[in-house]
Amino acid sequence: MSSSQSPARLTAPATLLLLAMSAMNASAVFAQNPAQIVVAQPADIRSTNPGVNRDNTTDGVILNVVEGLVGYHENGSVGPLLAKSINVSPDGLTYTFKLRTGVKFHNGDAMTSADVLWSWNRYMNPKTDWRCLSDFDGRSGTKVLSATAPDAQTFVLQIDKPSAIFLDNLARTDCAMAAVISKKSLKADGSWDKPIGTGPYKFDEWKRGEYVTLSAFADYQSPPGNKPDGYLGLKKPQIPQVKFLDVPDMSTSKAGLQSGAIDAGQITSSDVKELKANRNLNVIIPSEAGKNTLLMQTNDPVLKDERIRQAIALSLDMKQIVEAASEGLAHVNNSAIYDKSLFYSAEQKKGYAYNPAKAKLLLQQAGYRGQPIMIQANKRAHVPSYTVAVLSQAMMQAVGINAQIEVLEWATQLDRYNSGNYQMSSFTYSSRLDPALSYEQFSGNKAKQSRKVWDDPAAQKLIDQSFVESDTKKRQVLFDQLHNMLIAKTPLIVLYNVTDSWAIRKRVNGYTVWESKPLMWTSSLAK
Repeated sequence: MSSSQSPARLTAPATLLLLAMSAMNASAVFAQNPAQIVVAQPADIRSTNPGVNRDNTTDGVILNVVEGLVGYHENGSVGPLLAKSINVSPDGLTYTFKLRTGVKFHNGDAMTSADVLWSWNRYMNPKTDWRCLSDFDGRSGTKVLSATAPDAQTFVLQIDKPSAIFLDNLARTDCAMAAVISKKSLKADGSWDKPIGTGPYKFDEWKRGEYVTLSAFADYQSPPGNKPDGYLGLKKPQIPQVKFLDVPDMSTSKAGLQSGAIDAGQITSSDVKELKANRNLNVIIPSEAGKNTLLMQTNDPVLKDERIRQAIALSLDMKQIVEAASEGLAHVNNSAIYDKSLFYSAEQKKGYAYNPAKAKLLLQQAGYRGQPIMIQANKRAHVPSYTVAVLSQAMMQAVGINAQIEVLEWATQLDRYNSGNYQMSSFTYSSRLDPALSYEQFSGNKAKQSRKVWDDPAAQKLIDQSFVESDTKKRQVLFDQLHNMLIAKTPLIVLYNVTDSWAIRKRVNGYTVWESKPLMWTSSLAK
């Protein structure tokens, strides 16, 4: 079935009515669709074109349909997906991908290197408007000099300089993993039609503003492994059909979960306790690499003194802040590296110790005289910005810091962040799996990029090395050094990693969410 062009949108009242009707006769709904599960998503997808006009919700649907040469392990490292093996030349400039055999597109055609080359050339065409073009055409660092397919099972990329993150960029979910798709995904006139990929689920229908349906691909060929591992490992589509239902209101999603009209959906952290007590539901709390932080403007007349920044860190009972802000669902992580990462070492576990007495001493030594320190925050429901700011303000005031809060609309706070116009900011960063990319989010020359938080030439030298050094052990040394420097200099305080809360009907087993995206091939229907 092709995507619907209907402009109709299921409004919030219409969604409520649908769920109310389902609540009156949930058993009848399942009798009609015994092999389908319904997954609530907070918004409609933006498009079906991989890596083009996308957002996180879109990626979460489409990455069940398409795959790339490489993908992420659960620990954030990268491994072969459609590739069987990857060989990197000694100079780090040539990547040779040997393809897995027996892989088919959803239309039954066999995938070969010609399809990989066609897909790659399409992404590199500026008219495609691929989100990640600048990461491969030289504008953001690496430039792919050539792409060739010397035989049916071999694909070769040559780049201009060694890069430790080249494969990571290929695996990135916001890049749609540089997915390999069939030429028949396009219409005869070359315009986009629908995704014909190699993934465990086939694209069925998109009714705009209402739902997307996918169906299990009977001829799917799983990558090696005896269990799921991020986007790698065993991938076995066991549920015949999945409907991603547009439910923008979380209270509506909650009602649907309770009634049986919805099988899986994200919930607020405040609803976790109630829904855990529901005998028909399971609750999972997946964490991701996003970072909840307190930024500090090191060019500020007061905060340029690192003793004051350290005093702020020591004034905070971070365990209490994290427990309150996350409803007890998260734990402190002062590292820029998320705690499931391959690079999360014992050194990364070192952080700040709550020490109000030392904070007061540092303030005295710095000659602090009660100058106001403003914390910018927003009240978006799905981030802890305001809660973190309120708790931090109270603790900072307890040691003599004149902390105040300025509540802003998110767009305004983002503008202030991008221009560096703040003293402190309670801010959440999106996920970056490779540590080099995580540090790059907030580190750099402020004169060139005002949004950068940590402008330290010594740290930048280590970060630059981490983008080139591909040896895992040597990279670990660099990241451990960076972590110790970050704790000592305190240009920002990383508090904890982002957590999501999901409720799942017990008729569904094995439901998995990774980096806020549902991996539908891990799920099965209870017998």
